[in-house]
Amino acid sequence: MTFKWDGHTHTKFCYHGNPAEEPAYLDRAIELGFERYTISEHPPLPDKWVDNPRLMAELAMPMEELPDYLAYAEEMKARYAGRIEVTVGLEMDYLYGREDFSDALLDRYGSRLEDVVVSVHYLPGAGGMRCIDFTADDFREGLLAHYGSMDAVAEEYYNHVEKAIDWAAGLPMRKRLGHVQLIEKFREALPPISPELIERRLTALLPKLQETGVGIDVNVAGLRVPTCGQTYVPRWFLAACVSRGIPLIYGSDTHKPEHVGADWAWFETAFGTSRAES
Repeated sequence: MTFKWDGHTHTKFCYHGNPAEEPAYLDRAIELGFERYTISEHPPLPDKWVDNPRLMAELAMPMEELPDYLAYAEEMKARYAGRIEVTVGLEMDYLYGREDFSDALLDRYGSRLEDVVVSVHYLPGAGGMRCIDFTADDFREGLLAHYGSMDAVAEEYYNHVEKAIDWAAGLPMRKRLGHVQLIEKFREALPPISPELIERRLTALLPKLQETGVGIDVNVAGLRVPTCGQTYVPRWFLAACVSRGIPLIYGSDTHKPEHVGADWAWFETAFGTSRAES
């Protein structure tokens, strides 16, 4: 039987999420039979990381809120002890060229973290760093026009994913790669990426994941996105991870209580008789 763990969730500290208090999420997780629940909020970003003040204000909590977030997550862990295992974490962005910012943040707060999801949300593009999952129009203007083709954007994306794995390898807590196929969030609204390119680049990740012990966030959020309609990790890739012993952790990527446990059945049946990492 698969260990029931939601390893990628968000909170009221997410400025593009929902103001619901954490018990609404945790009570729902308990109702659905989850045994472990990782709280993994977006940490602060460097000042003016993206050149869009409105978007910048929505991407992550300000630095002064990070201690409050950690205290809140730790409070939930203590409050729900014996009912569900709550683990304290963050969804760390891989910040190309500003790894020092993330290193400093983890030097200060890393001892309080049990789980880290490492994600690629940003690529260099028109005018500086661009958010790959903001809107299809923004992707088209800031990335597709800048690189010239979807395949060229995808190649750069996977370059950053490889760098993210290398960076995550040095972290002492449990770590996993977030939504490895986020680049396809707008696949129904943008030109297609070559399937051969995707297969080639994902296959190349497997030995790196195996060697570093970095797991995979089996992120189902794409199923709820009208322009995506699929999970952010393909079934064939899951099977390849299983064959190499790479940990697979379900991630609802919940941004509101009703997302908790979403599409768990897909995860449980997606890779045959293998089981999630516990």
